[in-house]
Amino acid sequence: MRRGGAWVGEPVAPNHNAASVADSAARVQIAESMEGITTAPGTGRPRDLSATAPARRAGVASARGRVSVAAPDPGTAAGYRWRDLIRMILANRRELLLANLIAVLGTLAAVPVPLLMPVLVDEVLLGQPGPVVGLLDRLAPAGWQGPVFYIFAVMTLTLLLRVTSLALGVWQTRQFTAIAKDVIFRIRRDLLLRLQRVSMAEYETLGSGTVASHLVTDLDAIDQFVGSAISKFIVAVLSIAGTAAVLLWMHWQLGLFILLLNPLVIWVTTRFGRRVKEMKRRENSAYQGFQERLAETLDAIQQIRAGNRERFYIERSIASADAIRRFSGNFAWKSDAANRFSFLVFLGGFDLFRAVSMLMVLFAGLSIGEMLAVFAYLWFMMGPVQEVLNVQYAFHGAGAALKRINNLTAMHQEPRYPHLLDPFRGKRTVSVALEEIRFAYGDGPSVLNGVSLRIEPGEKVAIVGASGGGKTTLVQILLGLYPPCSGRILFDGVPVEHIGMDVVREHVATVLQHPALFNDTLRMNLTLGRPLPDADLWRALRVAQLADVVARLDDGLETLLGRNGVRLSGGQRQRVAVARMVLADPRVVILDEATSALDSSTEARLHTALDEFLVGRTTLIIAHRLSAVRRADRVLVFEAGRIIEAGRHEDLIRSDGVYAALYGRQVR
Repeated sequence: MRRGGAWVGEPVAPNHNAASVADSAARVQIAESMEGITTAPGTGRPRDLSATAPARRAGVASARGRVSVAAPDPGTAAGYRWRDLIRMILANRRELLLANLIAVLGTLAAVPVPLLMPVLVDEVLLGQPGPVVGLLDRLAPAGWQGPVFYIFAVMTLTLLLRVTSLALGVWQTRQFTAIAKDVIFRIRRDLLLRLQRVSMAEYETLGSGTVASHLVTDLDAIDQFVGSAISKFIVAVLSIAGTAAVLLWMHWQLGLFILLLNPLVIWVTTRFGRRVKEMKRRENSAYQGFQERLAETLDAIQQIRAGNRERFYIERSIASADAIRRFSGNFAWKSDAANRFSFLVFLGGFDLFRAVSMLMVLFAGLSIGEMLAVFAYLWFMMGPVQEVLNVQYAFHGAGAALKRINNLTAMHQEPRYPHLLDPFRGKRTVSVALEEIRFAYGDGPSVLNGVSLRIEPGEKVAIVGASGGGKTTLVQILLGLYPPCSGRILFDGVPVEHIGMDVVREHVATVLQHPALFNDTLRMNLTLGRPLPDADLWRALRVAQLADVVARLDDGLETLLGRNGVRLSGGQRQRVAVARMVLADPRVVILDEATSALDSSTEARLHTALDEFLVGRTTLIIAHRLSAVRRADRVLVFEAGRIIEAGRHEDLIRSDGVYAALYGRQVR
């Protein structure tokens, strides 16, 4: 919507890369949830990151079926370790057993392939009868027997084994991918559930870009390791073991020589794997910094452009992109160099093995066909050995990502209070009391200094004062977003420690000056996922003085609002938040500069409608506008984190104090 109120469409460029679309969608949804994590927009309730209200009742659908949203794994509080991932992998025992069985069958189909054709050199070309020709003679009619038949029969068998091995390999990869996706889903779900109750003091030091980086980029590194690297590793190990068995059977001295030298090759390459881990960590950190700066710049692009500061902020993002260029470049070429050097070491061993094989033909009775089979197996082993070498790099990269993910698990959680008493049950409203509340942000100066107040049931109380006096902090303390350093908060005489903050937030709704809106329909922004009838939505819109505007829209309640409600004017966003509060049917209402963006005429109509809705509801009004303050039964004046004046509007004007200095001119 334009600022004038006309709604316009927004073309979207198609994206044909499904994986890219899914990744981008995940980042957007996580970022939006992180931006709204302080409160569910306009209600004063924490945004439920696991699911909307209907989804919490029905469960969350995953690729493997419907999975209920459970409490986070207790082990995540201490951080994830490799044994935790192994435990989650083993939870899929059935799929894991099937995947390993498929890997064994695939190996049994692949290992004989390099042996078959070289054996024919001895048995067909050199005229040395052997088991393969003997078996074919027993199976085929006498008229078919001959060199041409033997060669084509073995070639056909070789092709069938290759196709079988390929099909089993694809099936096995599919099984491991399903296991990996399940493990990553569980980690991502547990992290999101932890973010539901994360300490706001710690979360604010990270930001949405960092959190999104952990939940998308870092988890993708672990996903790649669990789903791809491990499946290839198992096949590679089985292939190497099968090849070892064949080589020992063919010529145990040569086979033993080859098998003893291979571990040396692997040991040399592991020396490079440790450096890859550190380079991957730096690359991921660079991506995190870039995402954080880019998200901040794009979210505030209008204000930045209005202040003619886009060059500075874009250049700052470019500097972060340059860090990605440097660290990613180092990681790319150095890890590739490590891989190439590893392969060079292996090729050196390959040449050595071939030379030794030829010597065995001369001095140890190894046949020409067996020598060619050894060459074939050396070539066959090249892929599995390279996979084993690659797994270590994937392991170190996943280890660095796991360490970064544990930054989220290390964040403290807000306290969980037991549900001993519910003062809201069966009541239209309740009283609110604060006793000697003191609070400071970290080690900073005190923001609230012994604040005590009581709001009677159904009373309207306004809090006024200069900016920075602690008014909004008081609201955050009241909602439990920040725990007070000392003091008590009570609802109907019951301390919150006996109620539970989730119960408090269920019955206390807040309308903020800058409400958070999601890139979704108007309906979803009003209901926040609750199944509400249209009649209730239109009633709330009428109270918020927004019904006429919505009625003129082509899509009505299904109109998309854009990211952060960009298609709405500032006043319309505030009125959406008011309608959302009305739908919540709260026992206690907090209006924090809720009408600051409205013109005088619209504000007057809104206040008239709200007065009727707020009858009998305890209401706390934080405002600078006199039009909002005068509707309160009592006014509290804040200064330096204390209540310095209290009384009715008329009495405070006559007292010639701070309140009179703030509003005396507006009265005149």
